Amino acid sequence: MPDRRRFLQTTACAALLGSAGAARALSVKPAMLNRSIPSSKEQMPVIGLGTADTFNASPDDAAAMAPLGRVLDIFTQEGGYLIDTAPSYGQAEAVVGALLARQGTRRDGYFLATKIGAHGRESAMDQIRQSQKRLGRDKLDLIQIHNLIDTRNQLALLRELKQQGVTRYIGITHYTDSAHDELTELVEREKPDFLQINLSVGARNAEKRLLPACQANGVAVLINRPFQDGALFRQVKGRALPELAAEIGCTSWAQVFLKFIIGHPAVTAVIPATSKPANMADNAQAGFGRQPDAALRERIAALLA
Repeated sequence: MPDRRRFLQTTACAALLGSAGAARALSVKPAMLNRSIPSSKEQMPVIGLGTADTFNASPDDAAAMAPLGRVLDIFTQEGGYLIDTAPSYGQAEAVVGALLARQGTRRDGYFLATKIGAHGRESAMDQIRQSQKRLGRDKLDLIQIHNLIDTRNQLALLRELKQQGVTRYIGITHYTDSAHDELTELVEREKPDFLQINLSVGARNAEKRLLPACQANGVAVLINRPFQDGALFRQVKGRALPELAAEIGCTSWAQVFLKFIIGHPAVTAVIPATSKPANMADNAQAGFGRQPDAALRERIAALLA
């Protein structure tokens, strides 16, 4: 596989600054922190882009697409390239496909992750074919079984598709603590390439058994719901940033919350979703600079105890 970060950063900066300016920018801008995908050792930036709710727009609505295009531009310029989506996210796959179509040669540098949420082989294949069409990609990077729907049958299907080259990786997803016990058993028994789960400073159940199981079995971890659907921001509304924020280079609560997640050694990437360019720029900064160690993570958690 090509060096995605170098490819995307170079072309993005060149488009904005010209080739000479891009070379200067790349020479001084630090790279976003990467983590290794255990099953392949491929490197991945720790900040990805989620699309649930936020990218559910009409691809033909120019006013709605403009800020989403800017979100993608900022994400790319900061070194990100993992985009997570799903057929169940309304028009999100179509929006991602439309935005990538505007990227020209850069479009092949993105790591596209989608999902299947269906019972039975044919229904799952229908979803996959639809995802390929919407995303404009015959070969997908990651297909995940959404929310444990028909897991046994769909794992067998995804393994076939991986052998056929339809997808590079396979995974399983969920978004609630109640699924963690079952997911732990699946990780230990099935050892998928990826697991996508919820984790945040206010919802740490995954740290008990599930994340250690992923580390022990070589499973990459994507984190959804990093802000608990906005609940964390409501909890700290009006509060000044704590002094510890400066210790890890954070200038916002969002960065503190994201670095808390990235600081766990089992985490490969976190995928906050946003439709606002300013939030994308803010989120991306969590991928740079010092990350919290175990002790500092506990100090962060104590702020919301």
